[in-house]
Amino acid sequence: MFAKVQRAGQLIGNMGWRYIFFRLGFELKKRTGMHKKAFPVQPAHKTFLSLDEWRRNYIPFFFKSREEIAFNLPLSKQLEKDHAQISAHNFTFFSSLEYKLGPGYDWLTNPDTGYSYNGKAHWTEINDYSQAAGDIKFVWEPSRFSHLYTFIRYDKHSGKDCSVPVFGEISNWIGANTINQGPNFKCSQEISLRMMNWIFALYYYRNSPSLTEELFDKIQHYLYWQTRHVYDNIDFSRIAVRNNHAITETLALYIVGTLFPQLPGAAKWKKDGKRWFEEEIAYQVYEDGTFLQFSMNYHRVVVQLMTWAIRLAELNDERFADVVYDRAAKSLQFLTAAMDETTGWLPNYGANDGALFFKLSDSHFRDYRPQLEALSNALGMKWPYGHYEDSDWYGLKPAEYKSDLLIQTGYRSFNKGGYHIYRSADSVSFVRCGDHKDRPSQADNLHLDIWHKGINVLHDAGSYKYNADQSDLKYFMGTRSHNTVMLDDYDQMEKGARFIWYYWTQCESVKTNETGEYFLFEGTIRAFQHINKNIRHTRKITVYKNAAIWQVEDIIDNKPPGMALTQLWHTCYPGMLKFESSTALEQTLKPAIGTGYYSSFYGKKEKCTEIAFATNENRLATRITVI
Repeated sequence: MFAKVQRAGQLIGNMGWRYIFFRLGFELKKRTGMHKKAFPVQPAHKTFLSLDEWRRNYIPFFFKSREEIAFNLPLSKQLEKDHAQISAHNFTFFSSLEYKLGPGYDWLTNPDTGYSYNGKAHWTEINDYSQAAGDIKFVWEPSRFSHLYTFIRYDKHSGKDCSVPVFGEISNWIGANTINQGPNFKCSQEISLRMMNWIFALYYYRNSPSLTEELFDKIQHYLYWQTRHVYDNIDFSRIAVRNNHAITETLALYIVGTLFPQLPGAAKWKKDGKRWFEEEIAYQVYEDGTFLQFSMNYHRVVVQLMTWAIRLAELNDERFADVVYDRAAKSLQFLTAAMDETTGWLPNYGANDGALFFKLSDSHFRDYRPQLEALSNALGMKWPYGHYEDSDWYGLKPAEYKSDLLIQTGYRSFNKGGYHIYRSADSVSFVRCGDHKDRPSQADNLHLDIWHKGINVLHDAGSYKYNADQSDLKYFMGTRSHNTVMLDDYDQMEKGARFIWYYWTQCESVKTNETGEYFLFEGTIRAFQHINKNIRHTRKITVYKNAAIWQVEDIIDNKPPGMALTQLWHTCYPGMLKFESSTALEQTLKPAIGTGYYSSFYGKKEKCTEIAFATNENRLATRITVI
């Protein structure tokens, strides 16, 4: 009972009373049927906007139609392959996993488990964490309609009209998904992304004979009711979730309100959406450009959303609050500082659910340069790392104004987010020692990521799946998958239900120094507070400038006697690394070499090598050398 009271106190202290009262009220409305009444099913069809009226009254988008897009690129072999695959109804999920859905796919079946959701159940009755159903993201992925970009890009580069399959997909989905029913109305972010991708296709095929009055009438009906759903449920993402979901949904309200002013409520959607988007960016993107989800991939999601927002506002002679532009520029500075210059990849740090909403080039999923360049051009900041197709689709020209995005050797700190980056001619060292005023998703404080000559020799694990068996969830969300330390089998924080953690880790101090030979980092965090509130973890890192050598010392103050201190390392390149470890008593330790796991792509679990050093003492030091 006492433990439950403590956890309740932790939840209230971490999340706040606003969150608690909202969740209680939400459950009450759900159980009493109030939500069902607020989100009606099968609403009467109304025509708010005709196809002819929409075509005559152009409201600026990234382009007016396919006929007026100026840029030209040759058809690549990769795009040709991707088009052939999607034309055969073979879908790539999360940029990696392939599923043959077939022409008769019902949009309700999870291809990973074979489970089919009830498309006639009200969205509030859908269990999105059912073990039998598996991860609901496997149903949501095709219903985002990000695959339309493969058709549209192929159309542009080959000159072969793809309007029939594009509108066939949209029409088929509308026929299979009743408004406010089934799994595809469960999440307002998914609804928002679907609408944004439909809108992109509508503008591209604006003049196409395949866009009939009958089909447009269905689309405008669904745009209205989907936007209304997002608006009426916006407090869930802004209070209960408060992450990239809220940014996506508030932006979708602004976009639909701006581009479809004839829809009832459009002026309200636009006004409130704009204000809420500004508030979310100001809250979620910290003053130093780091992001409250402590995730590189989710930060890229925000980069793409800010690109849409800034560009569409500019095209419509509008402007967001200054904070949006400031945080966009600061985001570019942070992400570029953490980027591997040769590949464009960033550490696989934090949650990685495979999100790449608007894939507008052939570049690898882990390559951030196309999206960073597009935002850079939208801001008028010169991007020094190549030109990519994304910018062309937004109608953006390469900016010529000087910027501070050039990657330089030395030390960069981003203290609000708790990131410290050390860069030499051949290596990048990335360490996090941060506070949590917002909900952490993984128990990964003091993780060290090392890159050498473009190779991520010591990596972070990613996410794998959000609905998996308990052992996988504990591994990927817990401390075991990160390059930091554990005490026995305890994570740095105590795991609660779903995405909840108790006893959040907090940074107590950071000290840095530099000599001609090396960089010095020393960070101390409060961790393992569910074991003993007096425990402190200090990590000291020496990064040598002119040699591929790192010295890492971990000290656990107030460690319970007899509890093992284990230092963990994860690599896909064990032959490149040499580890030498010792304890406080100078006892040489032999590593326990085992199997770890790595998920560079959501839903895909790959084996890696785990190197573990363990001692019952409170100090452990390891020298790591690239050989």
